[in-house]
Amino acid sequence: MSQHYEARGPVGALVNGIEETIISALLGVMTLLTFVNVVLRYGFNHSIIWSLEVVLTLFAWLVLFGIAYAFKVTSHLGVDAVTNILSPGPRKTVALIAGVLCIAYALLFLKGAYDYWAPFADLPPTSGRWFPTGFDMSARSQSYFETDQIPIPFEWFKTWLETTFNSYEQGGQILTDEYSKMPRLVPYTMLPVAAVLILFRIVQAVWRIWTDRSPSLIVSHEAEDAVAEAALLNRDN
Repeated sequence: MSQHYEARGPVGALVNGIEETIISALLGVMTLLTFVNVVLRYGFNHSIIWSLEVVLTLFAWLVLFGIAYAFKVTSHLGVDAVTNILSPGPRKTVALIAGVLCIAYALLFLKGAYDYWAPFADLPPTSGRWFPTGFDMSARSQSYFETDQIPIPFEWFKTWLETTFNSYEQGGQILTDEYSKMPRLVPYTMLPVAAVLILFRIVQAVWRIWTDRSPSLIVSHEAEDAVAEAALLNRDN
């Protein structure tokens, strides 16, 4: 069973509340949109044309945000058949090595996430294949790419997106191209945000191991729990 590390202090409790509220809101909006679209389609022969794309986007956000949150509450699945036979000292060493490898992976993921998102936000991606060696100023902006169907909900938001990410200088004048749909940079923003959160949560998990507040990076054993529940059920029957 996963361990939930309680937040310390009012700030920690606030952060916990915000994270859980975001996850609940994403799941709730997905469920509501899907339900409404089903009712409209089968009851009124109508549908919200952009709902499917929004649900897919929110599902991707939920997965990425949930990865970071699962590191926090240690609910990722773990395989510790080998580490459990080690004494506490070597077990901690192995856990720290695994944590360092996870941090290295998270850093690579952060670089890849930023490099993928940056052109859509009219920003230069980093140069270097594995490690950032600078910024590639020659990379072509892709801020004009739009989603297929997602509308921009507010006019002020549309104006801000256009002037911030889709404007350019020509003949000494600043020209702005208009968005007809939500630009891709908005849904893709979750990539670097989630990468930062994942890196932060892994560092937190490794710190818990270092300070002996957790025996391993991942301590969830859903398979073992399922076997135990099945055995208990069979015994009761």
